[in-house]
Amino acid sequence: MKALIDTCVIIDILQKREPFYPSAMEILLAVSNKKCTGILTAKSITDIYYILRRSIHNEQEVRRLIRVLFTLFDVADTFSIDCELALSSAIKDYEDAIMAETASRVGAECIVTRNLKDYKLSSLPVLSPEQFLEELIKAGESDS
Repeated sequence: MKALIDTCVIIDILQKREPFYPSAMEILLAVSNKKCTGILTAKSITDIYYILRRSIHNEQEVRRLIRVLFTLFDVADTFSIDCELALSSAIKDYEDAIMAETASRVGAECIVTRNLKDYKLSSLPVLSPEQFLEELIKAGESDS
């Protein structure tokens, strides 16, 4: 399964935010163990950097964490067409609409986020981290 992972899920992992950390970490492990393909957008990477830089205050550590993300996830560039199509999207939040357009263009099968309401008008299925993990289990069982 190829899934675009929203910024909030990655921040949940890196900042160990409870009660979200356990399921977010399971997604990271699934990506790491090649049970699914995790996609981040380049915009998410810059947002993650900014958030971590404010909380960690150690430039080298923040850069190390960002490098780890590049080794684990596919990082999709946002193209001008994504931004243009997002202007006509039914998704009201422009940044979320851009994320959904990028996900669609790169062939993601779903978007994984805790902000389900923000993406309810997405053309792709939108799953909570827990729902995504359930789908991965089902997919694994059908492969057996």
